[in-house]
Amino acid sequence: MSLSRLGHYKREIGLFLAPLVSAVIYLTPMDLSREAHIVFAIMGFCLVFWLTEVIPLSMTALLGVTIAVVLGVVNVKEAFLSLGHPVILLFIGSFLIAQAMTKHGLDRRFALNLLSLDFFLKSPIRLIAGFSLISFVLSMWVSNTATTAMLLPLVLGIIQMFKRKNVKDTGKFALFTLLAVAYSASIGGATTLIGTPTNLIGAGFLKEEGYDVDFLRWFLLAAPITITSYVALLLYIRFHIRNFSFDRKKIKELIKQEKKSLPKVSLGEKNTVFVFSLAAFLWILPGLANILGNKELYQVLKAHIPEAVVALIAAVLLFLLPARKGEGTLTAKDLKELDWDTILLFGGGIALGKLIIKTGLAAYIGKNVAGLISPDMVVLFIFVLVLSMIFLTEISSNTATVITFAPILIGILKEMGVDLFYPVFGIIIAASFAFMLPVATPPNAIIYGSRHIPLGKMVRVGFFMNIIGSIIITFFIVLYMG
Repeated sequence: MSLSRLGHYKREIGLFLAPLVSAVIYLTPMDLSREAHIVFAIMGFCLVFWLTEVIPLSMTALLGVTIAVVLGVVNVKEAFLSLGHPVILLFIGSFLIAQAMTKHGLDRRFALNLLSLDFFLKSPIRLIAGFSLISFVLSMWVSNTATTAMLLPLVLGIIQMFKRKNVKDTGKFALFTLLAVAYSASIGGATTLIGTPTNLIGAGFLKEEGYDVDFLRWFLLAAPITITSYVALLLYIRFHIRNFSFDRKKIKELIKQEKKSLPKVSLGEKNTVFVFSLAAFLWILPGLANILGNKELYQVLKAHIPEAVVALIAAVLLFLLPARKGEGTLTAKDLKELDWDTILLFGGGIALGKLIIKTGLAAYIGKNVAGLISPDMVVLFIFVLVLSMIFLTEISSNTATVITFAPILIGILKEMGVDLFYPVFGIIIAASFAFMLPVATPPNAIIYGSRHIPLGKMVRVGFFMNIIGSIIITFFIVLYMG
């Protein structure tokens, strides 16, 4: 059977395979408690459902928790407590800020103003750097999907102009510009706590283990990794387009025309800038107090204005501040358009993760895996973990992958006697670094849909970036651990 035909029957395969895998796990003799054995079987079931996308990812997570309640592993109140997790509120608030940016065109205005700077119009690599830098910075605050979708028409406009002028090697320029935009969006999203759902999910697991990661600390740890990866991407592209040249005046004219089409700065945009600036300041403030050594102020700020509360204040302000007569900067319609699938997936995923740890399943898997690894092999172990996470997320949802493997990794590291914070942080960052396949991330799918990127080229460039990304992440994690 061909791969495309197999893909067509993916749902049917999942419906058949999930109960089978679950039954095999449960019937296999293991030195586990009844509850842990049931949770192991549930995880096998959910993993198959996630890989084959039988139902929406969030519904699979909630189904897993529901089965655990029905089979008496956990009571209903404790099982669904994670749906009210503070990180859920941070999710909702940050999603609404991003929604306001996109709705009022703030992201597009930022992009065109940056691209119109002379610095980015002097050479092809600078133009690519301009597009990719916008993608890198914006995706720290706006979803990488929205960032890529917003930049795609601008890139395609320049590519079409090159084609009309019969510019040599336009195909190569198109390939690397589009890849740069998509890859930079994925890399940039890993930089901030709110940049991508996997960061918040990982932070939730770390919080459960007693590691409270504030906004500034996440940024200071992630930025060296993502900036180094971004620079590596630009150097790779620079090497491959060194013989390409273009008419600078024509590019400048095209961007100037796009800027002219922008409407006058609206009240909605001004409100969004104000609310975003306020939220960013309040998110950074506790970490700043901590760095400056004022532990008392840090504790007060963390207690009274934690990240989740700041996100809620920002969200409420966006609904309160008027953008036009009788209408706020955001409305009830915008609330309906939130990515509720991801929000519910997070809640269900954290609940499943808690069950894996609480029932002793994580410790059981950890003990068995830790027995195979020498304490001297920690660096190699971290590299294999990072590489595995990157390649796993090529074929499955990075959110579902983090939900499944983070609790297990926590169990392994505990058994090894290794401080779990940095290795877990590393695999969370790695979950954003899948570059090979169109199905790996929405940015990859969006640029592949432009029909300017042959699959073979994406796989080749993506494979290189996967390996480079693994090396960079491992290097910094080992450095931090030292």
